[in-house]
This record gives sequence, C-alpha cells and structure tokens, in this order.
Amino acid sequence: MAIEPMISKGNDGSSSSSSLSTLILTSGATGRINALFSLRALKSLLMLVSSFVLLLLLPFRGRKRVPTAEKTSKDEKQQECHRKGAMVRVPFPTTIVLWKSSSVNNSGSTPVMAAEAVTVDLEVAVRRAMAIQRVLKDEDKSTVREYWLFPTRKRGTIFTQSWTPVSVKIRGIVVLLHGLNEHSGRYSDFAKQLNANGYKVYGMDWIGHGGSDGLHAYVHSLDDAVADTKLFIENVLTENPGLPCFCFGHSTGAAIVLKTLLDPKIEARIAGAVLTSPAVGVQPAHPIFLVLAPIFSVLLPRYQLSAANKKGMPVSRDPEALIAKYSDPLVYTGSIRVRTGYEILRITTYLQQNMSKLRVPFFVLHGTADTVTDPDASQKLYDKASSSDKTIKLLEGFLHDLLFEPERDDIVQDIIHWLNCRV
Repeated sequence: MAIEPMISKGNDGSSSSSSLSTLILTSGATGRINALFSLRALKSLLMLVSSFVLLLLLPFRGRKRVPTAEKTSKDEKQQECHRKGAMVRVPFPTTIVLWKSSSVNNSGSTPVMAAEAVTVDLEVAVRRAMAIQRVLKDEDKSTVREYWLFPTRKRGTIFTQSWTPVSVKIRGIVVLLHGLNEHSGRYSDFAKQLNANGYKVYGMDWIGHGGSDGLHAYVHSLDDAVADTKLFIENVLTENPGLPCFCFGHSTGAAIVLKTLLDPKIEARIAGAVLTSPAVGVQPAHPIFLVLAPIFSVLLPRYQLSAANKKGMPVSRDPEALIAKYSDPLVYTGSIRVRTGYEILRITTYLQQNMSKLRVPFFVLHGTADTVTDPDASQKLYDKASSSDKTIKLLEGFLHDLLFEPERDDIVQDIIHWLNCRV
C-alpha cells in the first residue's frame, strides 16, 4: 500500500495530503536496541550471569566500609541562573554542582564504589562545564541564551537552557527534549529559527545527558525523565503565564513527551506537540529477549555490550552533520547499557498500549528509511490516537535525525507552519 507523504486531520475531521518531499533527521536512540539483544550479546550476558552466580556460591569476606561523603551544602542545592555574558569564564570545577552517586548511600560503601562515584562526579563536572561554556560563548545578537541548574529531590541536578528572541514579540513557548545519547545544545540552530518566528524555547538535558547529573547515557528509569519533564513544564508555564506552550521531542525524547502528555494535568495545559522519529516502535531481534531483558537489567544494569556499539552509524544523509555529531564530546558514542536498552523497550511497550489515550494536537514526522525507530509505529500512533487535530508526514528515503538532514530547512518550515496555525 502506498504511503502518502503527509496526512493531516483537523478539528473538523477532514483530511488533507501534500506531496511535498521533505527530509528530517535528528539524533535519538541511535538504533542500538536490536544489537543489544542480538544472539552474540545474549551469549555474553549468559556468561556474565553464570560467573556472577558462581561468585555468590563461593565464601567471601566483606570489604571494610569507608565513611560516606559529606552532604552537599545548601548553596549547591539552590537553583542557579546565569545570563549569557554574565560570566567571563567558568571556574572549574568549583562552580559546578557535582552529582552524588546513588551507589554511595548512607549505609556505607566499598572503596571501589567510592572511587566509581568520584569518577562519575568528575565526568559530570566536565560535561556541565562544557555545556555552560557553550551557552556563555554564544554571541548571536538576535537571541538571549541562558542556562539554569534545576535541582530535583531524588535525581540530582538537571541542566536546562533557554533561547529568547531579542527583537521579535513572543507569542508562544516550545519545550524541547533531545534524543538518547545527545543533549539540548545540539538543537540551538533549530531553537533560533523558532525564535525568529516568535517562539521562546526551553531545552532540558534529561538525566545522564549533556550537563545533567548521572553516568553518561545511563538511564535507570525513563519514568524519572518523565517526572523531571513534568516539573520542568510546570516551571516554564509559571514563568510564562498566558502564552500557549508546545512540546517538541525527538526519538526517545519524543517518547518521554508522549508519556508526559498522557498525564491529564499536563495535557490540559499543552497546546500541541511536534514529534520527530518518535521511539514508539523499537523491537528486539527475538521475542525471548523481552523476557530476559528485565532480568539482565537488574543483574547487570550498567554493563555495556560491544555488540551494541554502532558508533558513527548513519542517522543522516549529510556527511558534515554526522561528523559534527560524533565528534561532539557531549554526545555519547559508546555501547548502550543494558538497563538503558530495557527502559526504551519498556516505554515503547507502554506507549503501544496507551496510544488511544492521546488527545493533545500533534504533528509527527518520520523518515521511511529510518533504521533506529519504526516509521510504521508512527503511522499506528496517528491512526490510534484520539486527538481530533493530528498530522503525520512520512518522508520517503529520510533517515533518523530529521533536523540534521540536508533538507532540514524545509522540515523546520513545516514545523513552524504547523505551530503558527495553532497560536
């Protein structure tokens, strides 16, 4: 059956089609879920589990515990805000709010655990300093770029930033969520294009990504990212009363947005959502892995599988965009961790089961040649969602990272046109 490039259903229930060919690609789950649960990866995991069981059967003596780290000061927990140009340089690492590893708890820790915590803390500090520097060094006169360190009760500190138009009247807000392994700063050009059309943009690096706390690209629970997104949206709405608020999400970020919008309290306050290459359909190589994944994610949550390493995989047809992505130190290019892969499978399963509950207006775009997330799942989302205002655009031959494809400007114009029609 032939697939039309664009299908749009408005409030009046009518449908329209467009033959305009556009390409959109953005970075997201990086297509490593299938490799994670490949036969080779399964054999590696079984060997590790066997070794783990043998260790449990052998007598051993516990390690001597060391005192836990001192609690962070109240000043470190306070939310920080810095305007572009407010700081000449970023002192490192004294001005960075360090992450306190969850592996070191109040009951004590082993020297190995303490060392791992210090390593993660330093790695977070480096990433955060880099994210802050990029904000401060942005010299674009048409945009005011700011950043915030947003503390959460249980999940540490989240790095957020905003792009505000200088000479254009603000008529709407866009909350932006990046995909797996990347960060909100990658969408700076897109944010500035939205600025030029009257939209203030807020971006959030979800836990384990960009300048936020957590082991790089490790996601213990995507429900935590959903909870952080809800809090972030509430803060954005409080800061911008009376303005319509839209959400933008790419790949796994789009999955987080979708689950967030299934909350009736958030749904009632969002004017619409734009979803590029949403992770609503990611299938393992064999059904048995759906049974094994929960077990391995508990036993070996942070284990990285070399079979899952697809460093430099083609997610865009633009060679320069690929080089820029995979040479960015804030973009994670290592092997996917077991727990992270399981969490992606878990959220996609949830969304598959709850598509009909979605009522927010949305515009979904997906490349038909995407090998990371399933474009057929986006079509299913469009078909099953209860939204009376919904649009889908399947882009023939496009890959995963739509906003980094050669035709990115055409795609951005499609998004802006969709937003303008709903302001």
